[in-house]
Amino acid sequence: MKYRVRHLTEYKYGSAVTLCYNMAHLLPRDTLNQICVNRRLHVTPTPIYQTESEDYFGNPTYYFSIQEPHKKLIIDMECVYDITPLERSQQLFLGSVTCGELRQLLAAAETPELRMTKEYLMDSPLIHRSSDLADYAAQTFDDTVPVLQAALDFTQKIFNEFTFDPTATSVSTPVEQVLLEKRGVCQDFAHLAIACIRSVGLPARYVSGYLETLPPPGQEKLVGADASHAWFAIYIPDMGWVEFDPTNNLMPSDQHIVTAWGRDYSDVTPLQGVIFDGGESQTIKVSVDVQRC
Repeated sequence: MKYRVRHLTEYKYGSAVTLCYNMAHLLPRDTLNQICVNRRLHVTPTPIYQTESEDYFGNPTYYFSIQEPHKKLIIDMECVYDITPLERSQQLFLGSVTCGELRQLLAAAETPELRMTKEYLMDSPLIHRSSDLADYAAQTFDDTVPVLQAALDFTQKIFNEFTFDPTATSVSTPVEQVLLEKRGVCQDFAHLAIACIRSVGLPARYVSGYLETLPPPGQEKLVGADASHAWFAIYIPDMGWVEFDPTNNLMPSDQHIVTAWGRDYSDVTPLQGVIFDGGESQTIKVSVDVQRC
C-alpha cells in the first residue's frame, strides 16, 4: 500500500520575528514495514541555514534558521510511503514471554538490547511513574500473563473506559489527571498507557505519526481533515517493539505511518525552537492529508 502524506504548518505572529532557530520531526522514518520512496520539504521564508540529521533515537531531524524579518512561517512537508502489512504468527500470540519473565530478564539485563531497553522503564519529561498508575495496570500485567496478551487487554481497557474528547486536555495535562477524568486524545491515551506500563516495571515508548482516516459512506474526504496521531509500543523479547493503538483498540499495521519514536511527546515534537520578537500573540494552523496513491 502506498500513501501520500502532506503536513502543512503555518505560524502567524503579531509582529515580525527577526530571527528563529528550529528543529522539526517531520521527515519520514523507515521501519521494518515502511519505506519512504519520495519526499519534499519546503520552508517559507527561505532559511539561511538548513541541515538534516538524526536525533538520539535515530529519528530524522531537520534543523533550519531564518534571519530575515517575517510575520508568517510556513513548513510544507510531503512524503510518499510504501507500507507492507505486518505478518503476525498465531504462535507468537500464544507463546510470548510472560510479564514476570520479562521483569526478570530486565533485572539481569544480560544483553546490550535489554540494557538499552531499560531506558524506557524510567521517568521522562512528560511521563512519571506512580503507585496510582501501577494500581490501575497491575492486574492486567500480572506476572503470569503473556506480555502480548496483557498489552492487548490494556489497549482495550483504555479504549472502553476513556472518552475521546479534544477539549478535555492540553499538551501539558498530567497523566494522573487523564486517569482521573478518563477523557483526552490520542496523545493522552498513549502517555497514559506508557506511564502505567512503566509503573509496573515494563518498558514502553511513544510513537508519533499519521493514521489514514476514511470519510462516512457517500461523502468526500475533506482536504486537511486528517491529523497527527500517537500510539505506544512495548518491548517483547524475540518480537522487538510491538505497537498498540489504544485510541482505536488495535495493533497498527498498514494504515499507521510512523514519523518518530521516543520516551514521550517532548522527544518528537513536530516543531520546536526559539524565536526573537514576534509580539505577544501568535496563531498556528496545521493541515494534514493522508491519501492512498
